[in-house]
Amino acid sequence: MSRLLALLALTGLALAMTGCQRDDAGRGNDRLAEAAEPLIGTFTGDLDAMIERRQIRALVPYSRTFFFLDGQGSQRGLSHAFMEAFENDLNDKLGRGHLRVQVVYVPVTRDRLIPWLLEGRGDVIVANLTVTEARQAQVAFTEPLVRNVRELLVSGPTADPIDSLEDLSGRIVYVRPGSSFFESLTDLNRQFHSQGRALIHLEPAAGHFEVGDVLELVSAGVVPYAVADDYLAEFWSRVLPDLTVHEDIVLREGADIAFALRPGSNQLKMALDQFLQTHRAGTLFGNIAFERFLRDTRWVMEEGQDERMARFRRKADLFHHFGSQYELDWLLLVAQGYQESRLNQNARSPAGAVGVMQLLPSTAAELGVGDISELPNNIHAGARYLRWMIDRYYADEPMDEDNRLLFALASYNAGPRRVREMRREAEQEGLDPNIWFDNVEYIAARVIGRETVEYVSNIFKYHVAFRLIAEGQGFDLSPVTVGVGN
Repeated sequence: MSRLLALLALTGLALAMTGCQRDDAGRGNDRLAEAAEPLIGTFTGDLDAMIERRQIRALVPYSRTFFFLDGQGSQRGLSHAFMEAFENDLNDKLGRGHLRVQVVYVPVTRDRLIPWLLEGRGDVIVANLTVTEARQAQVAFTEPLVRNVRELLVSGPTADPIDSLEDLSGRIVYVRPGSSFFESLTDLNRQFHSQGRALIHLEPAAGHFEVGDVLELVSAGVVPYAVADDYLAEFWSRVLPDLTVHEDIVLREGADIAFALRPGSNQLKMALDQFLQTHRAGTLFGNIAFERFLRDTRWVMEEGQDERMARFRRKADLFHHFGSQYELDWLLLVAQGYQESRLNQNARSPAGAVGVMQLLPSTAAELGVGDISELPNNIHAGARYLRWMIDRYYADEPMDEDNRLLFALASYNAGPRRVREMRREAEQEGLDPNIWFDNVEYIAARVIGRETVEYVSNIFKYHVAFRLIAEGQGFDLSPVTVGVGN
């Protein structure tokens, strides 16, 4: 089994066995555990047992920052960089030649990281976790990867001026539930309640958003405030131009970021602690790893606030009209148009795709839509093509409306035949072929690489962004019959 797992780690098949967490009533988590069991097993031993099995299972969040597959199917990301170095360090010390201990990467959603560790489905969590009292009651932590971290308020161009924590009373802060930031803000709300102050409104970020995703929305002016670790806030403020990091508004200080282990994993903790002495943040290796993988980003809105809102407003009526005509969420169409062309009707691709929705004139002609160099026709053709894709390939499939849209978007990008093949492959590997995120998405990551995964994921993120913009600007959000993430 250890040789099989090593092979799976190299080919990326371990990645493909980690989906299904979005199923109703917890059934997805059960299916996920059942599907993963033959591959990763359930073991709770310490490092000596891991060496005997020749595998250490690293639980990682799948994201563009921590763990992903590149276009050649190679594993990349911060988590991979640190654990690859640890694997080499451990094997050098063991001196076993070709009988190496392999690190097997088990990508899993953040809500499953600690449960899977405790159940023995992984041996170490490598996920930028803050050490908190609540987490220490469940798991053990290594020596810090990053020391003395402060959680800072970060604001964007639409935020009102703020001078203190008390000024957050009654404000909206965008935060991922389950994060240490959410815990800090909840504690602050308890203080506000006891003082008779208005509570902070905690606007929930999508569960798979990482810090960079949240701060992109803040920088774009979509949401006013968020919280970030100081070293990440400082980094992203250099990458995203419109972030303000409030060094004097601190929600938590003196915190540490570390790897998490099962209680009793004393040997593994000792090995990792020794490794981190020369590989943590602040060392040459740590600094290079953080800079390399945190810089790989795509921004939600490159244009300035005024230009972005002007483009949005100029086209909103057209998107609303054709969204209603084809029973599509018009904000989803906006998000797709933004992903395709940044809402630029003058955009032309090398393959001949035209305008906001980046369609070929021949495709538009087959749909019965006229000259798509004209903006109304272009948006019309894009909406009609997406509706046709849904009706032709997914209307009769046993999936919900959100997933019909997600699969149609994937087909818009990669082609329906390729998506059909990936769904078939997902089913063969124990994943749900009718769910995109965390299921067929993982097959796409392995087969295609990042393009289609990021295409669908970006549209989801932009959809969140444009919905928040529309709500804040008083746009008419009806009629909306279907949507992603509503």
